[in-house]
Amino acid sequence: MDIPWTVTKTKLGAEPCRVLTVTTMEREIVDREIASMPACDCVVGIGGGQAIDYAKYFSWKRDIRLVTIPTVISVDAFVTPASGLRCKNDVIYVGTSTPDPLVIDYDVIRTAPRELNVAGIGDILSIHTATFDWELAASRGKSEYPFDEESIGRARQLLQSSVFDKIADIRGVTDDGLWSIVEGYMTINTICLPLGHYRVEEGSEHYLFYALEKKLKRSFIHGHIVGLGVYLMSRLQKNDFLRIDEVMNSVGLKYQPVDMGLSRRDVKEALQSLKQFVANRSDLWFTVIDDKNITEEWIETSLEGLSFAPEL
Repeated sequence: MDIPWTVTKTKLGAEPCRVLTVTTMEREIVDREIASMPACDCVVGIGGGQAIDYAKYFSWKRDIRLVTIPTVISVDAFVTPASGLRCKNDVIYVGTSTPDPLVIDYDVIRTAPRELNVAGIGDILSIHTATFDWELAASRGKSEYPFDEESIGRARQLLQSSVFDKIADIRGVTDDGLWSIVEGYMTINTICLPLGHYRVEEGSEHYLFYALEKKLKRSFIHGHIVGLGVYLMSRLQKNDFLRIDEVMNSVGLKYQPVDMGLSRRDVKEALQSLKQFVANRSDLWFTVIDDKNITEEWIETSLEGLSFAPEL
């Protein structure tokens, strides 16, 4: 069960705790809510990505201890230092906070629907397209950071060991499968934090997700929508996409648009406007979206293997 709670523990002599149910990640609203909370010395995030991100942001804003207890591993929020918030329909990443401790309980996590835990591979599968994007940027002289081939190699090895070698365990949501995802998240941090960026894990696949979210003004299960991004952007990259299809189908990742209530028109229009969306975001890195033409012919061909929700 994804219980979106953030709990604050107040100082001695005050009320013992305050429980806040997370209903939004709009930064303006979150800032007001945090400002209205009493003085406290610890915040505990219990639930999925929103609850954890809210608690991390609270911890950073107040400079207090953070404890995180994920009840589902559909997104890597419980191991990343920054918090994902929304500002004027865009996703932004703010602050730095580290849990003390991070509590992983397999039995608790398995109370969440299987497909939500399987969705946790999304932020690991994105290595496939993100590392390609970084290599492409470097080859065009467009890399925003010093190119690091060793980090790309480590990330790809992680993708192999955490997902490709663990398909049956991830599909079955076994202890080994859950740990493989959690360990994968933590290993991504050991690669990315010293670099000072997440280039090996975030690229064009996430940018399609951002575009769809802004266009439709609604949120998605992170791993599912990133999986759709990997499906489509690996095709734009001509990057071993049939293998990725096989992996996502084998583990049961719900990356099909129909699973997310996306119509064919939703996805097609997002792809048609994707280059302009990226051009309007100065904070987004150079990827295949900048390098390739997204033609009508390519869109039609790439959408052929997908299933869609009915048009409204």
